[in-house]
Amino acid sequence: MSEKLKIGISIGDVNGIGLEVIIKALSDSRLLEYCTPIVYGHTKVASFHRKSLNMHDFNFNVINHPSQAHHKRPNMINCWEEDVKIELGQTTEIGGKYAFISLERAVNDLIAGDTDALVTAPINKHNIQSENFSFPGHTEYIQAKTNSADSLMFLISDELKVGVVTGHIPVHQVPQTITKEAIISKLVLMNKSLKTDFWIQKPKIAVLGLNPHSGDNGLIGNEELETIIPAVHEANEHHGTFAFGPYAADGFFATDSYQQFDAVLAMYHDQGLIPFKHIAFHNGVNYTAGLPVVRTSPDHGTGYDIAGQNLASETSFREAIFAAINIVERRRETSELTSNPLKISKFSRDRD
Repeated sequence: MSEKLKIGISIGDVNGIGLEVIIKALSDSRLLEYCTPIVYGHTKVASFHRKSLNMHDFNFNVINHPSQAHHKRPNMINCWEEDVKIELGQTTEIGGKYAFISLERAVNDLIAGDTDALVTAPINKHNIQSENFSFPGHTEYIQAKTNSADSLMFLISDELKVGVVTGHIPVHQVPQTITKEAIISKLVLMNKSLKTDFWIQKPKIAVLGLNPHSGDNGLIGNEELETIIPAVHEANEHHGTFAFGPYAADGFFATDSYQQFDAVLAMYHDQGLIPFKHIAFHNGVNYTAGLPVVRTSPDHGTGYDIAGQNLASETSFREAIFAAINIVERRRETSELTSNPLKISKFSRDRD
């Protein structure tokens, strides 16, 4: 059996539910059969959360580098030495400071190839801002760190996959940000990810309109006629996508039309994330597609309102770990198939 994948895990805001869902997920020893988890934080902070959960039998194996990871235990790299003041449920400067320290160390090891994928626990997008982190969120930070021209915020589950053209920007900036070039770029990234990361040979992608009723042929806005429809046509004709639309978002989800497609491209954050979270909140995963590295996260926030109360569900975090494992393995298998034509032929026969 080949060596298990090393999955790096950043702890997010120390005052939120990040470490709670991490500890709960990793306390299931069956997870260790599939990967070697490496958490970036500090054992004292983890111990504080572990005691609040009354999980006294759970412990991390402390290491200094991913190469030292124990393959049958949860591992932790201590990323700082000083004591950290924890104020559960509060948004503090300290919470943002140590969330960034954890994230930076985890991303550096990921880019260096010392870990195989990264799963990020939730950050507070406000208190993490600093000279070192001036990004709307994880997605944009990791895109910049990997020198990637573009990326796709891709919410994934067994029931539904949704990507967005615009992410963490104010609503009033959405219309001018939605250009034909932006839509085509996201469609190309989504199409490639569906093929490489999810092994869907000819993905069918639904594209949503921006305006109510998808513009009603220009009666309620011209973005569909002038931007979205031309983008869909060009992506299909020149970039190998198989996209349809634009569809009116309300009716599209209300009639379960999403079930006829492999993925959906929404125009802006809430248009895609509200229905996704309603349909797949407990098992949904946020995946940053289009990068040379694999990063996933649970489909929830810092959960300040329930922090320290042993109420947070670890299901989405566990799904994020498994999604990261599956995507890395599919990418590697795809790369191997591409470089070995004889294996492609055998692979096709095996699937027939």
